[in-house]
Amino acid sequence: MWIEDYALIGDMQSAALVGIDGSVDWLCLPRFDSPSCFTRLLGDDTNGFWRLAAAGQERAVRRAYLEDTLILETVWETETGAARVIDFMPPRHANPDMVRIVEGLSGTVDMTTEIRIRFDYGRIVPWVRRIDGHLHAIGGPDSVWIHSPVPLKGSGFRHTGEFTVSAGERLPFVFTWHPSHQPQPEMIDPIEQLTETRLLWEEWVTRCGHRGRWREAVVRSLITLKALTYSPTGGIVAAPTTSLPEHLGGVRNWDYRYCWLRDAAMTLDALTGSGYLEEADAWRAWLLRAIAGRPEDVQVLYGVAGERRLPELTLDWLPGYEGSLPVRIGNGAVGQLQLDIYGEVINALYEARKGGLAADDNTWDLVGKLMRYLEHNWDQPDEGLWEVRGPRRHFVHSKVLVWVAFDRVVRAVEELGREGPVERWRALRDHVHAEICDKGYDPARNTFTQSYGSQELDAALLLIPILGFLPPDDPRVTGTIEAIERELLVDGFVLRYPVAEDNAVDGLPGSEGAFLACSFWLAEAKAMIGRKDEAVELFERLLALRNDVGLLAEEYDPGTGRQLGNFPQAFSHIHLVRTALALS
Repeated sequence: MWIEDYALIGDMQSAALVGIDGSVDWLCLPRFDSPSCFTRLLGDDTNGFWRLAAAGQERAVRRAYLEDTLILETVWETETGAARVIDFMPPRHANPDMVRIVEGLSGTVDMTTEIRIRFDYGRIVPWVRRIDGHLHAIGGPDSVWIHSPVPLKGSGFRHTGEFTVSAGERLPFVFTWHPSHQPQPEMIDPIEQLTETRLLWEEWVTRCGHRGRWREAVVRSLITLKALTYSPTGGIVAAPTTSLPEHLGGVRNWDYRYCWLRDAAMTLDALTGSGYLEEADAWRAWLLRAIAGRPEDVQVLYGVAGERRLPELTLDWLPGYEGSLPVRIGNGAVGQLQLDIYGEVINALYEARKGGLAADDNTWDLVGKLMRYLEHNWDQPDEGLWEVRGPRRHFVHSKVLVWVAFDRVVRAVEELGREGPVERWRALRDHVHAEICDKGYDPARNTFTQSYGSQELDAALLLIPILGFLPPDDPRVTGTIEAIERELLVDGFVLRYPVAEDNAVDGLPGSEGAFLACSFWLAEAKAMIGRKDEAVELFERLLALRNDVGLLAEEYDPGTGRQLGNFPQAFSHIHLVRTALALS
């Protein structure tokens, strides 16, 4: 299965990937970052999956989300009739549930199902019993109940079933997880939960304030971003998957099931720009809890409940997606210095406040502490936006976001009535600006560079006009955009930065695809410098890369026409929304 062959379902605490072949190949429970119980995505059949499909059919004829919801409908057609499989995860009550309803549309359809539960990322084969006609799987801390309307036969550490569905008939399957030390949970009513889930999503979408030209794409992206929000705390994960490769067969495989301050802040910006202040308030509360403590201890990323220890480990029993090794859990970037996160967080809080979020004194106190740290550390080299695993550098993007931090606190004083050492902040803002223009700009080529003294380019430089560091009509802005178009474009899509054997910036071997967020940045930057027609053309080319249910991964390989990286990727959908708002 290609990465883009999957669709997402979830309950805003966890998520599953469902293939166009009807197989659930990835599901972590009870949280996004919990060990998976279906892991075929990163392995093979022995690592766990649940397939529900028409007998003898490899792929469904079509699928789509039910209107503006996260309820997936997959249609199977045979010579004798048609059937639909409805997949969703209802709003969580006591325990996480996944529901799969087989519905006959016409005639009769022979269906088949196969389920292999494997706990702990595909490693643990559970003990499975049949109790009162239902399957119960248990292994270590995990316990699962499968309520099936058809008999499931056990053989070879798997369970299979064959049945026929007729027009108008509905057969619901329910998969429920709970801690193994707790008693059997009460079974939900799957048909009732279908209605409840649909109403939840429809009500949420009615709050969307976007009415522009690309509303369908924006709404689907907003639903995806909402689905990546961990509702108990307000934390927002970067993606629901780990180790989907940025280069097929390569080592650029990372765990994205955590809350990056940068990604979450940008998600907040996209949501508030579309009218979702409730999510902004929840994220602000998560932020205050997660980074409580000394400002020098602020991390790049946290667990969904604010956990700080996220050690990077290798799962050596998994062969990886299409042989892409290693498979990792945890993320070593947790210990990096990335100065841009201060600008991202403070900018998001400023924009949310401008967008109508109520003032909060505790938040302003936090901002003050972050600024005191930044005042004494802004001139340090760091690992930067792209989390390089090579030596620290003075990345221009990081310094631009330092400028953003100082600029936004100055504006908060001037525009929002906040109090603070505005003269000192203003002086530092001007000093940082002057240094970037002096050390991060190459006058011979008329372009800003990736880092001080470097000859390399970086797509993050496209944010210079978007963030207001320089006006769009500044010749240095135009020159930078044109340089990126010359040196970082592949088939019209944007690479993050040059990846080559003689470029040790990121400290990793191998190449990668075009980074989708960067291509959205180029579209927005083009519009800002008056090239609106080109911007719209690029934006619509990017929209065409979405899969059949409107989802995007992190990257795209123009050579093979495949999506790459973790999926679906919040960063891509964030900038789809932001670019649509800008072009509208």
